[in-house]
Amino acid sequence: MTRGRSIPAVPGSPLADEVLERITTLYPAAAQPQRAAEASAYMKGVVPFLGIRTPARRALSRQVLEGLAPPDERDCTAIAIRCWRLPEREYHYFAVDYLRRYVGRCSSGFLPTARRLLTTVPWWDTVDALAAHTVGPLVAADPTLKTTMDEWIEDDDLWVARTALLHQLRYKQATDSERLFRYCLRRADHPDFFIRKAIGWSLREYAKTDPEAVRAFVGSARDRLSPLSVREALKNL
Repeated sequence: MTRGRSIPAVPGSPLADEVLERITTLYPAAAQPQRAAEASAYMKGVVPFLGIRTPARRALSRQVLEGLAPPDERDCTAIAIRCWRLPEREYHYFAVDYLRRYVGRCSSGFLPTARRLLTTVPWWDTVDALAAHTVGPLVAADPTLKTTMDEWIEDDDLWVARTALLHQLRYKQATDSERLFRYCLRRADHPDFFIRKAIGWSLREYAKTDPEAVRAFVGSARDRLSPLSVREALKNL
């Protein structure tokens, strides 16, 4: 997996300056070393942590954003990249939450930055949230990006391919089922757990909208899907 930290140049943004000044003051003051060690171990040592539990972190994030104006795309880019350049995972979580809140202010031109975030110190915790709540909305807003998803599903980087599988996770009735099923078949023989799990998860989520379609697809493709993918897809059917 890609664990490099090379990410795009940071655009200037007074809003990002203020956010980073606040967050790098508030977050470290709430650090809990024992909790940090436990969180890092749970995440297989991919990144270090400050050890701030989610409710406390989100409360601090509200303080960080208090009184600040909404961002434009340049601000979102600057805040996300600068947070990602900080080592502890809580800063990345802040960026993920921020993008989820303000992705509607970003154009399709934000997708390359999203990809860089996905492939920089990647693990399921940030990848899945970016897939469903940043990449998914960007594609929904600009259907021409579906062709980029068609490229991503072919990508050798498993996190990029996983994102293509999961980007429709919140689409419900708007799901392009043909594309979803095609993606699942395209990567059905992938050996990695995270791809096989994503296939099953994407199908299980769509089954909440169209259970018969998922049941029929799994029935027709059972000999190609991994047991893990089948089990996950049919878990609630």
